[in-house]
Amino acid sequence: MTQHVLFIVTNAAVIGPHSRKTGFFFAEVAHPFEVLDKAGIAVEFASPAGGWTPYDAYDEKDPAQKDFLASKAFRRLNHSRKLSEVDAADYDAILIPGGLGPMVDIQRNAAVQSAVVRAWSTGKLVAAVCHGPCALLGVDLGDGVPFVRGKKLTSFSKKEEYDYARDDVPYELEDALRAEGAEYSSAANWQPHVVVDGRLITGQNPASAGALGKELLAALKDRSSGAKT
Repeated sequence: MTQHVLFIVTNAAVIGPHSRKTGFFFAEVAHPFEVLDKAGIAVEFASPAGGWTPYDAYDEKDPAQKDFLASKAFRRLNHSRKLSEVDAADYDAILIPGGLGPMVDIQRNAAVQSAVVRAWSTGKLVAAVCHGPCALLGVDLGDGVPFVRGKKLTSFSKKEEYDYARDDVPYELEDALRAEGAEYSSAANWQPHVVVDGRLITGQNPASAGALGKELLAALKDRSSGAKT
C-alpha cells in the first residue's frame, strides 16, 4: 500500500522590519521530496492559506532542486491545499520545511497546531527541518503541557541565526524551543544534524534536509513492515 506524506509549506513571501524576501528554503522541500519520491512515497502539499507558496535560495547547480523545479510536484505545490481543509490523520507523516517564511505564518498558526496534534494523536510521524520546528511551539495535546517538553530535537541554531537573519526573525527559535522544555541539540554551523526521538524527526538546517528525508523514509518503512517507531 502506498504511503503518503503531507508537506506543510509557508505562504509568506516577506519577513521582518526590512521586508526581507523569503518563502520556503528550496532545498528543504526538494531534498526530502527526492528521497521520498524515489521510494514510491506519495507527497502532497498544504499551506496555511492554500495556493501559491513562495520559495527562497533556489540553487540551479543542485540536480535535486533543478529536477524538483521542473516536476509535476512543483506545480502541485504552487496550488497547495488549504491546511484547514486537510485532515493530517489521512497521512502517514507530516513534514514542515523551513526557510524564514514559517516564522511568519507557520509558527503558532491554529491550523498548523491542529495538524501537528492530529497527526501525533493518531500515531503518525512528525518531521520538521531548519525553521520548520517553529510549528511545534505552543502546541499541547490537551493537557496544557508543551508538546516539545522533554523531547529531543533540533532546529536552526542561535549561532547560525546570528550570521543569517538575526535582524529579520521575531525571536530566536532555539531559545523558544528550550523555553518550552525541549532537549535541544545542534552541530556546528551549517553541518548536517538530524535528531530522531520516537515519532519526532527534526533537522537543523538546509544541509540536514536530505538526511531528514532518509530518516523519515526509514521510519515509514519500519512502520509498513509492522515495526513500531
